[in-house]
Amino acid sequence: MNTAPMLASVDLGSNSFRLQICQIRDGQIQIIENIKNMVRFAAGLDEQKYLDQASQARALECLAQFGERLRGFDPACVRAVATNTFRVAKNIAGFLPQAEAALGFPIEVIAGREEARLIYTGVVHTYPAEGRKMLVVDIGGGSTEFVIGSSLQPVLTESLPLGCVSYSVRFFADKTNRKTFQAAVNAARSEIQRIAKFYKREGWDITLGTSGTAKSIAAVIAAEGLGNRITAGAMRVLAERIIAAGGVKKAKLDGLKPERVDVFAGGLAVLTAVFEELDIAEMGFTEAALRDGVFYDLIGRKPDTDMREQTVRQFQSRYHVSSKQAARVADLAARLFGETNHYLRWAAMLHEIGLDIAHTAYHKHSAYILEQADMPGFSRPEQQLLAKLALGQRGDLKKMADLLGNDDKLWRAVLALRLAVLFCRARLPDALPPDARLHCENGACVLHLNGAWLDGNPLTSSALHAEREQWRKLGREWVLEAV
Repeated sequence: MNTAPMLASVDLGSNSFRLQICQIRDGQIQIIENIKNMVRFAAGLDEQKYLDQASQARALECLAQFGERLRGFDPACVRAVATNTFRVAKNIAGFLPQAEAALGFPIEVIAGREEARLIYTGVVHTYPAEGRKMLVVDIGGGSTEFVIGSSLQPVLTESLPLGCVSYSVRFFADKTNRKTFQAAVNAARSEIQRIAKFYKREGWDITLGTSGTAKSIAAVIAAEGLGNRITAGAMRVLAERIIAAGGVKKAKLDGLKPERVDVFAGGLAVLTAVFEELDIAEMGFTEAALRDGVFYDLIGRKPDTDMREQTVRQFQSRYHVSSKQAARVADLAARLFGETNHYLRWAAMLHEIGLDIAHTAYHKHSAYILEQADMPGFSRPEQQLLAKLALGQRGDLKKMADLLGNDDKLWRAVLALRLAVLFCRARLPDALPPDARLHCENGACVLHLNGAWLDGNPLTSSALHAEREQWRKLGREWVLEAV
């Protein structure tokens, strides 16, 4: 009997929402179900980047359907990621809790480069590149991702704000003519110019398109008898057909699915710009996409292969963190917290990265880097959590009141980290207190310390009393008990 768990990836794109359910059988991935819904989420953005009620309603209806299918799934076996529209919508904060309630699982709003990495992860696990360097281009509804790589880890990743939905709404809402099509191509080329030099310098052997835009263009090219690969010449023919007819619908292109008609012109203009700006002659297509990368990333989230672990180590190296000091703080914080918490450990391992900028208020620099930097494997909410912990490691606690609210577990994590940082100030292993314990119950905490050690470390004793006073002023007093 096969007892392998069902795993699910949820891809909340700007054009479509997708749910993919898989299972591992005899070491092979088997897709059990693939559900797609053309939500056109990005089409609901107004000029001020606010989502209208209609687009929110469409999204919630789809998420409720996904939620029904996922009912009973282990939360550890489901990963839901949201992309560009979730990133840019100014009123997304009010919508996101509704979306998570409808789905029944947390939704990670991922950064553009993290989206690019996940797309590449899906491609590199499924496409037989045979060691050749790939340029992967994924034109979504609101953003386009560019990735170069040949091994499991990409060399270059980038995400630019141009997509088939956003460009169709912006340039082809009324009619399509030569002027509007060229304006769309020029606008996209202007964005791509920002990265073109770096990508051309790196170079690549093969070019692959992924997701709906590339798939629909490849399908139309094949159906129209223009070849079995995407080429600049074939796209010019399609563009001329659309321009001559005055729009995609009137052009009646063979091979174009009805749900792609409204966004085809925008996607064609963006891909034309990609070809022109990066000097691409032809492009293949692969079915692998973000949802596949999410799935492979999900099954790889073990301590020995988790991309987040690799990112933490890379950040320690990049920002010249003392690994021994970070490990001391992380170990003591974990012991004081009393249970496994990956985010507390990662925050402790990276709490000093701000020192690479300045010693003064380094915790603020650490928090800024953790929140704003591209951190492969981490979602934006995860980065914000790390930033909160890093910010709370020292200094005035008043700043944390609004950030942490009434989350007792998060307050306890901050306390554990602050105490660990305080005890490790000497940066020596033999300076740590023996058998220090922090017991918390119903929001009340007691720190148990060896009395003789406390008497022999008057500087630390004074710092602990000052620390207690800060917590008392916030109404979160804890007790210091010498044993």
